[in-house]
Amino acid sequence: MKKILYIIIPCIFAVFTSCEDEFIDLTPPASITDDVYYNEAEHFLSGSNRFYTYLTGWGDQGIYSDHGSDLVGYFEGGDMQEYGRGEILAPVDDDYYTDAYEYIRDINLLLERAESYSGTESIIEYVAASKFHRAFQYFFLVQRFGGVTLVTRSLDVNSEELYAPRNSRYEVVAQILTDLDDAIAGLPLEANIASEDKGKISKEAAMAFKAKVLLHEATWMKYVGTTTDGDGVSSGAGSAGYDAANITPYFEEVVTLTEAVMNSSSFELWNYNDVLDGLTHNFLFNLEDSGSNPAGLDKASNKEFILYGKYDFTFRQANTLVSHVYNGRLRPSRKMMDLFLCTDGLPISESDLFEGYYDTQDEFQNRDLRMRAYFTHHEALGEIPQTGDVLLNGTNNFGYFNSKFMSWNWGTADAYRATQTESYDIPLIRLAEVYLMYAEALYELNGTLTDAQMNASINLLKERAGLPPLTNAFLTANNMNIETEIRRERAIELYAESSSRYSDLRRWGIAEAELGEAVYGAVIEGTVYEGNDALYTPGVYSYSPESTTTGVGERECLVIQPESTRNFTRENYLFPLPTSQTGLNDALLQNPGY
Repeated sequence: MKKILYIIIPCIFAVFTSCEDEFIDLTPPASITDDVYYNEAEHFLSGSNRFYTYLTGWGDQGIYSDHGSDLVGYFEGGDMQEYGRGEILAPVDDDYYTDAYEYIRDINLLLERAESYSGTESIIEYVAASKFHRAFQYFFLVQRFGGVTLVTRSLDVNSEELYAPRNSRYEVVAQILTDLDDAIAGLPLEANIASEDKGKISKEAAMAFKAKVLLHEATWMKYVGTTTDGDGVSSGAGSAGYDAANITPYFEEVVTLTEAVMNSSSFELWNYNDVLDGLTHNFLFNLEDSGSNPAGLDKASNKEFILYGKYDFTFRQANTLVSHVYNGRLRPSRKMMDLFLCTDGLPISESDLFEGYYDTQDEFQNRDLRMRAYFTHHEALGEIPQTGDVLLNGTNNFGYFNSKFMSWNWGTADAYRATQTESYDIPLIRLAEVYLMYAEALYELNGTLTDAQMNASINLLKERAGLPPLTNAFLTANNMNIETEIRRERAIELYAESSSRYSDLRRWGIAEAELGEAVYGAVIEGTVYEGNDALYTPGVYSYSPESTTTGVGERECLVIQPESTRNFTRENYLFPLPTSQTGLNDALLQNPGY
């Protein structure tokens, strides 16, 4: 969502279209105006292709990867780290607000021109893709700000919408759903998208995204209600259009949409644990060509990504710090490490297989494969750190590494990609999330899942992670419940992806509780670190260890952030509007609490 200055260029995305001189007969670029553009089908193709660069990309990794959430053990500055503490104030400017409206204006212009298009070549697919992109931008705004001003036409300096009040979130969501219905009707099936055009939005991608919108809004209405709306008179966007009767139909449609995607033969979980030594969940996220992993797999092997930002080493590199930032800012918290189940399917506090924390390597034993895939060091990927490998001796060294979304061997002489040249695709929705949406919607509707429904969804993810399947008998016998397991699975499977953690905590109405807790690192008490100056230097940390619940009971752990510094409230569920915008328009009311 970085600000993009652009003129109309024919080959923005070389992976989608051939680089022909599509505008050879037009006037020079400086003279191209809205009026002379969009009069040929290829203009609509190029225009809609440009909108793919407006999707969340690697430049947005701070918000994409939930920096500063309760699952992350890094808080040394940055907007999202401040947000996670509840320290956010209304900014003068917010690019995530203004850029989205720039993108929406661009999209609206194409849609307006499509209404008067008189050519013989079909533009249905390009219009459908544009409807999807408008829905994507508005859903981003709703998640960040709640209700916003709804604009469905291109504006000029005299347009009344510039001085209009905000629409409620429910009115904006109604428009999002209408746009997505139009997109679904006009987009091609994934199977009908040519190999050179992979990454373009398919019918299934639009269906999965609609399911995501519906699940988000149904749970928001159920657990948060209108508490963040404001009255629309003195603050906020108000609650016009709110209807609790929509909750059940929304959940029901989530099930229908996700089942359709799950039944598509175009998608499958990417599971190469057998040739990647159990590290599927590392290499899936740094997949490029055959040199990007030891098994020689390339992007063509990946049928799990459904909606994603397309990158390419030749045409579109990340062009920002990816591996470097993920190395430092995505190291896990104590809460994240303790979420992983043991290989008998039980939480660590209940499993005889859990080996505790005494030696550095102990807690990695007999655990979910994703723990090792995500959190071993990139220079020795998959090698569980042994006692002596991890020295607790300074800031941002709280006991753990991160390697998810890092290029293979990054930082070594054998690094596959240098920093800023990473070119792996960025997943926005993948099949694993579709399975989880399906399971969650069924739970919200019925309070339970059948064994068959678990086998069709969450158990497929557990199998890939080296865990036994859930059954209702297993849950009952071990005093576990399916809601906790669905939410656990979302936290683990979608770690650092597509703003999932902040989104989940807010829509479940538990963000103030979860983000208000202290954040801990490595266990000190009863481990090799206790009293061992060679492995642990207490004086370099800002806070003394505190006792918290671990897999072996109450133990003192490193404190990354104490509870006293974490003040996230219900008012922080929505971001504040930029004051430069509220200052220009008296009708644009600020969100409550700011």
